[in-house]
Amino acid sequence: MQGRHGHLSREQKQLALRLHGKGWRLVDIAKEIGCSAPMVGIMARTGRHLDARPFGWEPRQGCLTIDEREQILLGINRGDTFTAIAEQLGRAVSTVSREVKRGGGRCGYSAWRGHERAREQARRPKPFKLASGRLLEEVASRLEQLWSPEEIAARLRLDHADDPEMRVSHETIYQSLFVQGRGELRRELARCLRSGRSARKPRRTTDGRGRIPGMIMLSERPAEADDRAVPGHWEGDLILDEGSRSAIGTLVERSTRMTLLLHLPDGKSAEQVEAAMRAAISKLPSSLIRTITWDQGAEMSKHAAFSIATGIPIYFCDPHSPWQRGSNENTNGLLRQYLPKGTDLSVVSREELDAIQDSLNGRPRKTLGYLTPSEKLAEFLAPIA
Repeated sequence: MQGRHGHLSREQKQLALRLHGKGWRLVDIAKEIGCSAPMVGIMARTGRHLDARPFGWEPRQGCLTIDEREQILLGINRGDTFTAIAEQLGRAVSTVSREVKRGGGRCGYSAWRGHERAREQARRPKPFKLASGRLLEEVASRLEQLWSPEEIAARLRLDHADDPEMRVSHETIYQSLFVQGRGELRRELARCLRSGRSARKPRRTTDGRGRIPGMIMLSERPAEADDRAVPGHWEGDLILDEGSRSAIGTLVERSTRMTLLLHLPDGKSAEQVEAAMRAAISKLPSSLIRTITWDQGAEMSKHAAFSIATGIPIYFCDPHSPWQRGSNENTNGLLRQYLPKGTDLSVVSREELDAIQDSLNGRPRKTLGYLTPSEKLAEFLAPIA
């Protein structure tokens, strides 16, 4: 507790003199600063403290100072509540309560020991939590599945609720891998960052689309689709390769974020898209396919034929309004982690799409409370079963 070479620091002596001036007993002062009562008596008689070496550390801005810790100590001795102490300091009540709890509670709190402890915490090298072990292996495994650090951190709390050693914040995942990651781990992390840009790239060219006959606009879609309380309302789109030569279709259910991928190996004409959609929905129970929302792309020019054959209406977004298909847009962003821009989508097999589809549906989503789409769908289907 004492300074270098067993001597009290200047700050310890100053604290002792202030406490003596407030009427504290010598023995209590000695206990507080870590010396003998006779030594405190000598300091009190001589008033000497400037000849001592300084403690040599100041807390960073925003952290408690020794003066504030002294006020906490005095407040405790007066019997003040944490709220009253916090108001006097202009601090949050939680700041005061945590400080006292770390210092041994009301009966054992010491301002000087708290100050020393803060210095040691500041100096102590912080080991990376992901340096090795089971936690690192699980994080690495989920990165390989293209989960984001935030998804991993939240899902670990769900999967290992009784094991605090298997929890880590997404900030720690980013920090540990950026600082320590090498080779494959570093590349996997980069792939988990869904976009290399901080903002959407503006599109300065028109798409040349004409109006599709017989469109039913989004404003006429049933209200139940808007609040996502009832499953069965889907959003659809195409993702294109560079040059728009090939495409893959996506259908995303609004309530569960369940994803169906449409295989289009022979092209993206309206006839091919309509056939792929009919094949995809044929595998679903009728209660899970009520409406589909799409943008005004030419691939939807056969929408009327689709609706007549299936009984499922298709609603159209306003031009250049991707936010009206927000679930689909988000999922397409995830899909680009598996199929980056520039990939020749015409050579992607049905088996590969199925594997990607399973991965997307087994991936936790923040908007679902970090459940997966498959788990959320099971929740909806449970009462029916």
